[in-house]
This record gives sequence, structure tokens and C-alpha cells, in this order.
Amino acid sequence: MYQPLPEAFYARDTVLVARELLGALLVHINDEGITVGKIVETEAYLQGDPACHAARGMTPRNSVMFGPPGRAYVYFTYGLHYCFNVVTAAAGIGEAVLIRAVEPLAGIHLMKKRRGRERLTELCAGPARLVQAFGITKQHNNTDLTNGPLFIAAAAAPPPQIHVTTRIGIKEGADLPLRFYIKGNKFISKK
Repeated sequence: MYQPLPEAFYARDTVLVARELLGALLVHINDEGITVGKIVETEAYLQGDPACHAARGMTPRNSVMFGPPGRAYVYFTYGLHYCFNVVTAAAGIGEAVLIRAVEPLAGIHLMKKRRGRERLTELCAGPARLVQAFGITKQHNNTDLTNGPLFIAAAAAPPPQIHVTTRIGIKEGADLPLRFYIKGNKFISKK
């Protein structure tokens, strides 16, 4: 039904991958069922970028970012929630794309149950919300997104218009235009 994107898709320029992930489908299949959503908002994090976890080199926490492209980088932030990223660029370069928001398409009943919310726009609009709605946990860190129950499938069609702006919720590198979203989509985290 859905085919995972190949490693070659992720082994490219991180900004290009961040843009081309818009419209792609995030899919998670587990014992509870299947959840599917269209990726509508991303942020790129580059190795030389002060906001990137890899900016100061490899550590036990960020080592996944330096591994092969097409892996999940899941980390705990602010002592509150997890964030889901996809590792990009060549192995040895610590870069990733944060998936910020997803438009729910399938498994919506499961997303509502996990989130304890009924409104569709409150299910996956923001990185912490989408992780909870999709049942992504720290156990998914370093998961191979090219072969497994958690993956990203190709977009049915490219988004009509992409809006480029600065990233959200960071202090360093906040002025860099590395946030991308589908213009006019009501499921993004913030306008």
C-alpha cells in the first residue's frame, strides 16, 4: 500500500530534503493499528547551525544524527516531550529535519485516543503533538525509516506552494530561514 522512501532520498542536501518532505506521508504501523498523515511543516538543522544538536560534535545523545541517512532521530526536549527528526546528508555529517506538523489522514480515532483530543487541528500541529498522536517514543530513536513499521512514503503530488520562514522555539540560529510549510494548510503548528 505505502512504500518507504529509499535511503537515497535522505542522503542529499538537508534543506532540499526538508522542502521535499512536504506532502510526503508519515506512516506508523503497530499493534494498535495504523496512523497516516501528510507532512505539512518541517525545519532543517545543519551541522554548522548553532541550533543543531550536532553543532558541537558527536555525543551519545546526538550520535544517530551522524549515522546513515534515513534514520529516525528521536530526542527528549525541555523535560516535557519527544521530537521526531529524520537524519539527512551523508553518514558522518550531523544533520536532520524536524517534522513539525502533520495533517491526519488515517487512524484518526487512534490519534484522538492517544492525544485525548477531538479537534483534528489539535492532533498533530506541533512536534510534541504529532509524536504523541503517532505513538512515537524514544524506542524509535535510530529506527531505519526505509524498512520498518515507522516510515515516510512519497507524496502523491508536490504541494502547490511552500512558505519559507524562520524556525520556532529556538534562541540561537533563530534568524535562519530553515522552516518550511505548505502555505494555507490549517494543520501547521504556527502561522
